[in-house]
Amino acid sequence: EETGWGVKNPWSSLLACGIRQAYSQISIDPESLLGIKGFRTILVLQNVPQDVQEYSWHRGTNDTAENMIVSYTPPSETWQSGPMFSGRENVTRTGSLVIRRSALNDTGNYTARVDFGNRTEKATGCLSIQELENKPGIWANTSSVVEYMDPVAAICYTNATNVNWYVEYTQVSSNDRMTISPDLKTLIIHRVSRYDKTLQCETESIPEFPRRSEPLSLSVDYGPDNVQLRTSHSILNGILSAEIGSQVHMECKATSRPSPKYHWTHNGSLLSLSGAKIILPSLAWEQMGRYRCIVENPMTQLAMYREFQIQVHRSGEYTPLTLSLSTTLSGFILFHSTSWHLR
Repeated sequence: EETGWGVKNPWSSLLACGIRQAYSQISIDPESLLGIKGFRTILVLQNVPQDVQEYSWHRGTNDTAENMIVSYTPPSETWQSGPMFSGRENVTRTGSLVIRRSALNDTGNYTARVDFGNRTEKATGCLSIQELENKPGIWANTSSVVEYMDPVAAICYTNATNVNWYVEYTQVSSNDRMTISPDLKTLIIHRVSRYDKTLQCETESIPEFPRRSEPLSLSVDYGPDNVQLRTSHSILNGILSAEIGSQVHMECKATSRPSPKYHWTHNGSLLSLSGAKIILPSLAWEQMGRYRCIVENPMTQLAMYREFQIQVHRSGEYTPLTLSLSTTLSGFILFHSTSWHLR
């Protein structure tokens, strides 16, 4: 019988075995009666006293010699294989049966017989070997978004009813920024952030054996933000003091994806320079005044700026030749067509 998860129903397999557990002290742990194809399966023997003379495991509900798989004798620490031995079975020193590289045809009844010398006890259990379903598939309606502006919807392709979602490898649930559909197979992120770069869905058709999809990568454009202005002179209250003829370095940096474009203005006029750095080799009088660095991201259609003023260095002023951050006026620019509007 197939479940909606694409694997056989373990309970229907157990019913098909038609086991009747013998009345004895020993038993087979029910939780060990579900195995996975290709993995190691251990049928755990429980409630076993200390004075055991021999453990033997048999295929089926009878403990006949013809059905024996393997036995273990604790006093002599010897193992012996039987007619049903496939080369993959072994008995541990505590009496449990180990099946390596479990196969689907390992499904069926197993009987453990424990010999105490003056008596024997038996326990029978039905092992069900299940095959893991394939990894679930994942799809998104887009792979390129703008931070805090664009939504994204992802679908998990699976027949499983238990689905978990992961964003940047962390499990998520519905919140004010994202919604998971009632059937758990769709994730909608209403406002994508730069930290939502990887999406995955996970199913768990068989307990403790989750299957996770391949990572789905998003390209998230963001910024510019964290705009910094560095100069070869210190800036105090938005004023850079420099001597005529001195060399002045100015550089803009910002956090942005993709890499931003840079524009510079001097006293309100756009300069022909387009890089992040400006070097004034020999400061002249006409180069005094207000400078503004504008950082633009064409994909997000956002920009920020930093500005300062260059004034003539007055006698007695201290001007250390170290790089420093500008803490002066900053602002945003929104783009519309080809014109800039300053706020």
